[in-house]
Amino acid sequence: MGVPVPPAVTIANSIGTTIRSYRLQKGMSQGDIEKRTGLLRCYLSRVENGHTVPSLETLQKIAYALDLQLAQFFSDEAVSREMSALKLSEEEIRFLTQIQRYSARLSENDRKLLLAMVRKFAQTTLV
Repeated sequence: MGVPVPPAVTIANSIGTTIRSYRLQKGMSQGDIEKRTGLLRCYLSRVENGHTVPSLETLQKIAYALDLQLAQFFSDEAVSREMSALKLSEEEIRFLTQIQRYSARLSENDRKLLLAMVRKFAQTTLV
């Protein structure tokens, strides 16, 4: 069957709590993050309270404002290690954000098909 996917509410709360924790550890206010990212304080509050799940691009902005790596927002150590080893560029983060946005509307079978197509395309370009 596969690994169960946690509900979006749990993910939103986890990411929001993690962001708030890092922000407070660094003695920063939401206003400080707003100044460094251009994201509105009210938006940051919604993220920290688990009402909104930010895109990867937005998480990257917040991470940069907090002098952190994007991977530090993810509580699973294995995921965190993988993400920190990737060293994604801004262009790659934008690309993955678009994939995230569009794939959210796909069925599980369509996601599997898309992933198979990407693998096949990657194999043909490596040859």
